[in-house]
Amino acid sequence: MSFRRGVRLICSVAGGSAVLVYAASAAESRGYFGETQRERQWFKSGFAVIHAAQPSTWLSGNNSVQPSGNGWDSNWDKRDPASLANGKKKEGTADDLSEVENHKAKATRHILLIRHSQYNLSGSEDKERYLTSLGREQAELTGQRLAALGMKYDILVHSSMTRATETARIISKHLPGVDLLSCDLLREGAPIKPVPPVGHWKPDAVYHEDGARIEAAFRRYIHRADVKQKEDSYEIIVCHANVIRYFVCRALQFPPEGWLRMGLSNGSITWLTIRPSGRVALKVLGDSGFMPPDKLTWT
Repeated sequence: MSFRRGVRLICSVAGGSAVLVYAASAAESRGYFGETQRERQWFKSGFAVIHAAQPSTWLSGNNSVQPSGNGWDSNWDKRDPASLANGKKKEGTADDLSEVENHKAKATRHILLIRHSQYNLSGSEDKERYLTSLGREQAELTGQRLAALGMKYDILVHSSMTRATETARIISKHLPGVDLLSCDLLREGAPIKPVPPVGHWKPDAVYHEDGARIEAAFRRYIHRADVKQKEDSYEIIVCHANVIRYFVCRALQFPPEGWLRMGLSNGSITWLTIRPSGRVALKVLGDSGFMPPDKLTWT
C-alpha cells in the first residue's frame, strides 16, 4: 500500500471503526504497507494519535461497556405472582404452583402519557394558567393523533391542574365514549432532587412533599395488569413533564434522580408497555412528530 493511501486510511478511521484501526495497526507492525523508514516512523506517530483518541476500555482490549451490576427487580410493582401467593403453603407443591399460576397477569397494559399543551406562563395561580390559543391547537393535534392510532382506549385520566384538565377535555372530543377521570396525585411537582443538580434551588421540604405524592401516583397507575383483566388495555394519562419523566425512570428501573436529563415538548406522547411478566418497555418518548414544526413548544 502506498504512503498516500496509508495517510488516507489514518484519516478515515480516526473517527470510525476500532476494528479497522486494529487491523491497520497490525498490518503496519508487520511492514505490509511497504513504506520507507521515514514514512514508517510518521505512520507510527499517526497511529499513536488514533490510539490516544480511543476510549480506555478499547485500549485494554475490552470493547464493551460493563454492566452496572444492578439487576432487574421482577417484583418492582409488588405484583409478582410468587409474592402474591400464600407463603404458608409448602414451596414447590402442587397447591403452591397452582396458586402462583392463579396470580399471574394475563393482559398487557399500554399507558400513553401526554404532556399538557402550552399554557399562560404569566398566571399567578393555577386557574390563570390556562391554555394559550397555540396550546389549544396542540391539544387538537394530539387528540387527532391518538384517534388516528385506532386503539380502543379504556380511560383518560388527567391531572387536576387547569392546563392538564383543558388539554384532556380537548383530546377527549376526538375519543368519544372514553371516560375522563381527574386525579390530584398527578399534579406537577418536584419528584426528587435531580442529579446533576440544577441552578434553581428548592428546599428539601418541597421534594419531601411532592416526591411522596408523585411516587404515590406512580404506584397507583404504573404496574402490571390485575389478574382479573383478560384483554390488553390502552390508558391515557394527561399530566406534566416532571411527572412523566419520573414515571419513565421508575418504570425502566433507571436512577430516578436522572428525570431532568430528558425533555418533553407540549402535547407530546410517551408510551409505556407493561407485560404480564412485569417487564416494561418504552415504545415512545416524547413523540411530537405529528405536529408541524411551527406548533412545537417546550414551556
